Amino acid sequence: MTSSVTPVLSVRDLSVSFRTDSRTVHAVDSVSYDLAAGEVLAVVGESGCGKSVTSMAVMGLLPPTARVQGSIRLAGRELAGADDRTLGRIRGKDIAMIFQEPMTSLNPVLTVGRQITEVLRRHQGLGRRAAAERAVELLGLVGIPAPRRRAAEYPHQLSGGMRQRVMIAVAVACDPSVLIADEPTTALDVTVQAGILEVLQSLRERLGTAIVLITHDLGVVADLADRVLVMYAGRAVEQAPVDELFASPRHPYTSGLLGAVLRPGGEGKRRLPEIPGLVPSLDAQPDACTFAPRCAYADDVCTAARPAFATLAAAHETACRHPLPTTSEVTP
Repeated sequence: MTSSVTPVLSVRDLSVSFRTDSRTVHAVDSVSYDLAAGEVLAVVGESGCGKSVTSMAVMGLLPPTARVQGSIRLAGRELAGADDRTLGRIRGKDIAMIFQEPMTSLNPVLTVGRQITEVLRRHQGLGRRAAAERAVELLGLVGIPAPRRRAAEYPHQLSGGMRQRVMIAVAVACDPSVLIADEPTTALDVTVQAGILEVLQSLRERLGTAIVLITHDLGVVADLADRVLVMYAGRAVEQAPVDELFASPRHPYTSGLLGAVLRPGGEGKRRLPEIPGLVPSLDAQPDACTFAPRCAYADDVCTAARPAFATLAAAHETACRHPLPTTSEVTP
């Protein structure tokens, strides 16, 4: 999708494959999106659809077995194909990532304050004392009580919610223009989750940070996102403003995801609808609709060629031969 606003991050035709001794896995296939300053783009889809791989490619954190094709431009700078030294100067400073599991991402033998000061000293050249004071400020910014005391503690001494807030403090220490949040509220209770989302919203409003939010939780998407990119089997299948997508999903896969969400005031123990079948193997990407085997609307046209992205309304695109009607189209 092309925006009229100059994007801070522009991804074009991004493809990622992994070589093994016996096969090649095509994890991401020609994904494109733009991200404007201060915007939140949610990337959603079932597990194994390529959401995290897409963002790891943007960060330049994929293993040597990965082959990355396409363009990744951050504020006009091309990151695809950049060497480790170049990416090392950018990661943490201009673009940062909140990883899914903070306990495995934070260093267990360093205090949380030390882990923040290392980023500040490397990218901003602060002295030891100035960096330590700034670390305390950042812990307070992300809502950690008694931040000076907590800065001297180790990750195992903190709760899961606090560790996630520390990860956010590390990620935003240098005021990056782009923040990638990979399942930032996974395994957190509702109260802690709300606090994390409040922190992200505050960062966006106060610093103008653009956020790529990877999540399975469509409730989180509704609360925080401006736009949604729906991925299936490594491909983008729909992209739209959040309100429009929730009101009138046009791709059958998006409709299936939204239909499986439990809503307040639902009919007691009524069984939620589910999408039949499983995400296909990514050994080979067919020149056809990958969702066709699970789609009630699929026909020979869907299996004959890959559907291209088509603009159905302002800023609403989908890759489907038989897009679902809008709410207005089905209203008498």
